[in-house]
Amino acid sequence: IRALIHAGLLKTKQGDGTYVCSSSALGAVLKKRILRSDTLQTLEVRYALEREGAHLAAQRRTDDEARDLLLQLERCEAAAELGDIDSFVAADIDLHQNIVKASHNEILIEIYSHIAEALQDSITSLTRYEVDADFLEMHRQLVEAIVGQDAARAVEAVHRYIEESKDVIAGEEGERL
Repeated sequence: IRALIHAGLLKTKQGDGTYVCSSSALGAVLKKRILRSDTLQTLEVRYALEREGAHLAAQRRTDDEARDLLLQLERCEAAAELGDIDSFVAADIDLHQNIVKASHNEILIEIYSHIAEALQDSITSLTRYEVDADFLEMHRQLVEAIVGQDAARAVEAVHRYIEESKDVIAGEEGERL
């Protein structure tokens, strides 16, 4: 049990019991690694996975998936409009997971699903600074590109919002100096 706790598969709560944290060693390892990484490295990994996810989703998405992505985007926009950061982050993570699911690449889906929970802190920290009309517009362009099956536009949208996030990090680090 101690080895499984150390590996991140189980966690114990004093007086309460032992709980499963992850159903796979891959998920536990990825989560631990992401939590030790800085935000820039996390963004670089997100870019690699989300770029390919968006590219494949634009080529492979079903009509039902296209409708679901539009609904998920509306949830993101509604949460942002209300200023509900927690709901926005949850909706944003769901949106990106659904985009990756629409890629129909099982390995990509599994890897992304394992890191999504660990990404929550990174997305929350960025969201304090960047949920504005431009950021939401980039997400709208991403979803519309996937719905329109325009893979090049989808990849470009991912590139824009990741670069915008990097600029936010650079500005935040500059303010600390």
